[in-house]
Amino acid sequence: MATMTSHDRPTGKAGNLPAVVVGAGPLSIENVVSVARYGAPVKLAAEALDEVRRTRRIIEDLADDTEPHYGVSTGFGALATTQIPVDQRRRLQRGLIRSHAAGTGPEVEEEVVRALMVLRIATLATGRTGIREETLTTYIEILNAHITPVVHEWGSLGCSGDLAPLSHCALALMGEGPVRIDGVPMDAADALRRNGIEPVELHEKEGLALINGTDGMLGMLCLAIHDLRRLATTADIAGAMSVEGLLGTDDVFRSDLHDLRPQPGQALSASNMWKVLADSPIRASHDTEDCPRVQDAYSLRCAPQVTGGLRDTIDHAARVAGFELASAIDNPVVTAVGKVESNGNFHGAPVAYVLDFLAIPAADVASMSERRTDRFLDVARNHGLPPFLADDPGVDSGLMIAQYTQAGLVSEMKRLATPASVDSIPSSAMQEDHVSMGWSAARKLRRSVEALGRVLAIELVTAARGIQLRAPLEPSPATGAVIEALNAVTDTRPGPDRFLAPDLAAAYRCVVDGDVVAAAVSATGPLN
Repeated sequence: MATMTSHDRPTGKAGNLPAVVVGAGPLSIENVVSVARYGAPVKLAAEALDEVRRTRRIIEDLADDTEPHYGVSTGFGALATTQIPVDQRRRLQRGLIRSHAAGTGPEVEEEVVRALMVLRIATLATGRTGIREETLTTYIEILNAHITPVVHEWGSLGCSGDLAPLSHCALALMGEGPVRIDGVPMDAADALRRNGIEPVELHEKEGLALINGTDGMLGMLCLAIHDLRRLATTADIAGAMSVEGLLGTDDVFRSDLHDLRPQPGQALSASNMWKVLADSPIRASHDTEDCPRVQDAYSLRCAPQVTGGLRDTIDHAARVAGFELASAIDNPVVTAVGKVESNGNFHGAPVAYVLDFLAIPAADVASMSERRTDRFLDVARNHGLPPFLADDPGVDSGLMIAQYTQAGLVSEMKRLATPASVDSIPSSAMQEDHVSMGWSAARKLRRSVEALGRVLAIELVTAARGIQLRAPLEPSPATGAVIEALNAVTDTRPGPDRFLAPDLAAAYRCVVDGDVVAAAVSATGPLN
């Protein structure tokens, strides 16, 4: 499980954030992040209630029908042919949630739970699920009260959707199971009572409506896309600083060269690196006819090609996420013309594929970052810097072991790049005989995103020290601003060995909080 950091938890109860409206059209990725991470409140669009009420009447009419209807008057999965007597149907819905809330292992992050909750609410608000109005509005009340159900690491196969994680959330809606409020554990019944919220008694079809969705994997995809966009820009900044500190050239980042290969992400990354290196006295110091270096190493020269590939993959993933955000996932669904139809839209394959895909370029960007760090530490390749950037080599080890840490992270990311979505384990007595493993793909991508941030933080610390060792030569304005931002919370300056872990942790916080990008932008203007 990814290590909890401060951005894994909402910063407060709504604060001044505008409400995110559900039921008036698809949510955006930023809507999801705003609710999940920063605690924005959720508001139901007035027009959504009419459709919710209309389709609920359809479900209630079917409940009285003598013909069996899946999830309304029958059991579930392999028990779909079992007719349920009228007086047992509410018990059926309660039992469905209790039995499906079968997760195990560590708790997942609060922001993940909030993301899947708002996404399920968004689907319920479409009216395609047949949910009752009071069930939907109570779910919104729980989310807005910052009551976060405990959801566990393992339990979802990504088909039929994220059943176990969503069931743990539905359990809280019933006033059962463990929850947290602002990180404090308590029973759901107590949490609801403290906030004046009445537990819901589920009626026909509502159990299915609450749990048959791809919301967990989609929520984690939205969060990953948001974070990777910032990390891609951070990778460009770190790469540019390494080029500068290793006496590389920025000529290869000229736009005319990248116009020859019109990969969109590559051009964006090259433009960023060009801007960060602008007006660098260090760069100008070796721009002479007798400079012995004809070409820089690939890890310097080809950085836009690799980070640009990550950018393009993010854009593809965002396109898939956009389609999923515009979806109403349930089985069965109430169609726009009032028919109740079974379907397979809960299968998580489209989301699972891009979750796996993102882990590949993330690992490669990290791998290239580690190679640049290693060049700084090797006297055979760092063009006049001390071994390991140590103050007194032999007595001091400098940043030797920081590179070990980086290498361990990269190795882990390579393992995490192995796809989960190619696996499938049949379930429910072979009724559900092919599953997506999308939840697993999402969980490993979260670990990969965190690792990438930590890898880039180590490169930034290394490049900052290497650049400062070039004194009295001055860095570019952008690089100088980044070094200043890092030194405000840690110390990247050359000197005797010191306890390094806190420095790396502080640099990581600068990465994930956006301080590195903000510092560079203060000198360059907007970056891609």
